[in-house]
Parts: sequence; structure tokens; C-alpha cells
Amino acid sequence: MKMVADKSKKAKLDEESNQQIDGELVKKLQEIQDDLDEIDDKESEEIVGVELRYNRIRKPVYDKRNKVIKSIPDFWITAFLNHPALGELLTEEDQKIFKYLSSLDVEEGRDLRTAGYSITFDFNPNPFFEDAKLTKTFAFLDEETTKVTATPIKWKEGKGLPSGVNHDDKNGNKRALREESFFTWFTDAQHKDDTGDEIHDEVADIIREDLWDNPLIYFNNEADEDDFDGDDDADDDKEEEVGEK
Repeated sequence: MKMVADKSKKAKLDEESNQQIDGELVKKLQEIQDDLDEIDDKESEEIVGVELRYNRIRKPVYDKRNKVIKSIPDFWITAFLNHPALGELLTEEDQKIFKYLSSLDVEEGRDLRTAGYSITFDFNPNPFFEDAKLTKTFAFLDEETTKVTATPIKWKEGKGLPSGVNHDDKNGNKRALREESFFTWFTDAQHKDDTGDEIHDEVADIIREDLWDNPLIYFNNEADEDDFDGDDDADDDKEEEVGEK
């Protein structure tokens, strides 16, 4: 009975409140809120503008850095292998290919109309593929749409990615799948559009936001692995606790 009474009292209160609310005040409040939203939008545009301006300022410095890196043998493969996340992605065959990697470049969009970024790997002539450059590009068309394109790799005869298919050996036993190559990162995303949730590419995030920012600490093997493993270990611990329960 008490619950019925409470509902009745709330309904009466709502009815009285609606009668007392001045529609003009609500309208005025909405106008103020619209003004705040407009300020927020302007702030976002200005922040993006500042980021783009500093991206342009950094570009010649990055180019200067790349010229020096090209003179250091095995710089990029060393940096990749020393990286606690990226190093795990390179198979033995990938490492042979990375020996020919001469340059890495991350280029940000130059204006609001070309929001996004691209990651380019430059290779010296090698026995694996014909391409001198392999590029993966992320174009942010709007808040909900990201277009991803990648260079189709032109493998030389007898070379290429493992098929990922189990084959029977002579005794009819299944042979283990070969490790997944780092270069599937290019083939998996060729001309892929995402018109729903924002595409999350962890490899691209790490290269763009961490490795590219200061590859020298990985070349010198000075990075702290806890920066990457800490969160994962915490998640693993949580999963183990849930499992034990």
C-alpha cells in the first residue's frame, strides 16, 4: 500500500511541477545551452588547428631525423624488435624482410579536409617484393566513418604470406599453422571502410603514438616494458580472479 501511495504522490508532484514551469524559461535555458555547445565546437576546431600547425612544424624535423636514421645500420628492425609490443609481431621471416627497411614515416593530415594519417615503410631493393613503399592510410571522413586503405604487396615469385591453412602430411596428420606475418597488417585492411564503430588498429596506434614519437629509446633498448605490460597484466589478474570464483 505504501508503494502505491508513493507513486500517487510522485504523479501529483509531477503534475504540479509541469503546471508551474514557465515555457519561456525552458526556451531561454535551451538557448544558453546552445551557446555553450557552439563554444565547445569552436574550441574543438581551434585545438585541431593548433595540432595541425604543429604537425607542419614537426615535419621538417622528422625528415631531418630520418636522414640520420638511414645512416645507422638496422635501426628500424632493432627498434621494432626491442619494442615490447611490436617485437612480438615479427616472425623470423619478417625479420629477414625488415633488414631491408630503410625508413619509416608517419604523416598526419595537413588540414581539416584531410583528417587522418598514414604510415609508410620504405624498403631497399629486396628478394621478397617489388614494392619500394608500403603504406597504410586512415582517413577520418566524419565522427563515425573511417576509411582504411593499404598498399597491395607485389610479392616476388616464390614469396608471399603463409596461407594460414592446415595441410595434411604424408601420414595424414595435420601440420601446425605457420605464424601470422606482420605483413598481414597491410593485406587485412586493403580498401576497408568502417561505417559503424570507429576502427581500432592497435598496431597503428603504437607506431604512431609511441614508436614514431621516439624510436631512439627502443633502438637503445631503454624503454620500460611496464608501460605496456602493466595494464595487460592487471586485466589478466582480473580474469584469473573471476575464473577462481
